Amino acid sequence: MAVPVIEADLCTGCETCVALCPDVFEMQGELAVVTNPDKCDSCDCQEAADTCPSEAIIFE
Repeated sequence: MAVPVIEADLCTGCETCVALCPDVFEMQGELAVVTNPDKCDSCDCQEAADTCPSEAIIFE
């Protein structure tokens, strides 16, 4: 199963991913980070990636 990863150099801190998947993403300072990649089944991580304005979320 692919897990989301945020490319820190692309993240603008817009918090869209946190709003869509608060169980997976959280803000640490000015940037979002993946805290619980296993929780993607409780939200739509793909939607978070698709709506990220800087395309900072990838799947590995």
